[in-house]
Amino acid sequence: MKKKVIIIGGGVAGLSAGIYSAMNGFDTEILEMHSVAGGQCTAWDRKKYRFDYCLHWLVGTSKGAFHDIWKETNVINSETIIVNHEIHSKIMDQDGNEFYIYANIDRWEKYLLEFAPEDEAPIRRMCTDMRKSVLLEPFSLPPELRSLTDYIRIMPQMLPVANVVRKFGRLTCKEYFDKLNFKSEKIKFFLYSMWGDRNFSALAFIFMLGWFHQKNAGYIIGGSYPLAQRMVEKFESLGGKLSYKKRVSKIIVENDVAQGVILTDGTRIGADYVISAADGYSTIYQMLEGKYVSKEFDFAYKNWELFTPIVQVSFGINKAIKAEEPITVKLTRELMIGRTLLASGYNIMNYSHDPTMAPEGKTTIVLRYESPWKLWKNLEGEEYKAEKLQIEKDATALMEKEFPGISAFIEVVDVATPKTDVKYTGVKDGAYEGFMPSKENMMKSLKMKLPRLQNFYMAGQWLSGGGGLPPSAQTGKWAIQLICKKEKQKFVYGRQV
Repeated sequence: MKKKVIIIGGGVAGLSAGIYSAMNGFDTEILEMHSVAGGQCTAWDRKKYRFDYCLHWLVGTSKGAFHDIWKETNVINSETIIVNHEIHSKIMDQDGNEFYIYANIDRWEKYLLEFAPEDEAPIRRMCTDMRKSVLLEPFSLPPELRSLTDYIRIMPQMLPVANVVRKFGRLTCKEYFDKLNFKSEKIKFFLYSMWGDRNFSALAFIFMLGWFHQKNAGYIIGGSYPLAQRMVEKFESLGGKLSYKKRVSKIIVENDVAQGVILTDGTRIGADYVISAADGYSTIYQMLEGKYVSKEFDFAYKNWELFTPIVQVSFGINKAIKAEEPITVKLTRELMIGRTLLASGYNIMNYSHDPTMAPEGKTTIVLRYESPWKLWKNLEGEEYKAEKLQIEKDATALMEKEFPGISAFIEVVDVATPKTDVKYTGVKDGAYEGFMPSKENMMKSLKMKLPRLQNFYMAGQWLSGGGGLPPSAQTGKWAIQLICKKEKQKFVYGRQV
């Protein structure tokens, strides 16, 4: 009989694990708490407008280990259209002054030298560090399966990257910018405002443009929902079973061996292996009752900073509004939307580059801002509804300020809060990408196996700082590689359907 693999969570990590599990001949079932798969990688339709919650770019659109995963899981196929934006983002201060980040490091360097010629030396040093990050390549195998040969093989090309990690791996962005010692008040304002006022890893900033520079972090036309559905189609075509509205309350463990799950309705489902691609906190401290926690996991889950949750206000505009850049960041320190002070400003995302997001002649525009979980944790009932209405009112007024006269063309407004995210994904405190990439965790990863617990694996964004789709999908693949190793069978990347 086929060995049974149960996967908790139908996000990108769970779908990836499911696809590779089915490819390798296991009887595979994914249990998803929502009515659709995709997890954080999702979108929703309102009056023929599509409001995307996740995809702005995807690392691995042209080459490398991540690209292999996207091809193998049907995220990228012969019909996929990929757009490589020339501008990564535009940043504006309260006075309307602009600062551009270009997707090509050479072009950005040229722009910065024109922007702040007095800082030629630090600009060139910073861009040189970024160019070295272009050499960074993810491993295709999990740490447990890598040989000394795997490390030796990549050592020559990774040496420049290793030097960058050695020099800046324990620095925040602020500490890195301080070392560069910029003279220009303008360049200091924009860099420090964006990355310098929090415990954000200098490496995360340095690596930021490496993938874009190679045209390996493009935007996939259609966005999040079709991406997830292509994975669902692949999984089901391989014979996998995807069960919706099934929430796991407990993982069955006997003699330190995972043997299945219990759903919230009391249903017991047996399995030979269990993979959790669900929220890490819920998995370890609730489903497993905190009985299998390593010191590393416990420290990370109690001390690593989480991403601040976001509020997304989506607008369907009955008018064509074009934009050169996909994201505009507006810096502000005093503005309020609802009860949230916009300490980090807000983002405006114009989806005019994707014809699937709005009917012809119309535009989908999304306004996003960070909103601390403490503002939402105890917000319920009428008070919650009133806050959403106030957000809609304030955000609409802000859009009118950004695009004078636009109010007359707004056909639909949709407000998604941190509570929305928690309701449909179960994510801890609305932290949509898990752990913030900090100087403490940027180059660390947590093991996929828990101490003493057999036949159980963790997958998804709660294993490292920074979250995101690529590492989530990669850990899903790695989980099956480890299971195949234990079953003493060859891991295969695909088979004929």
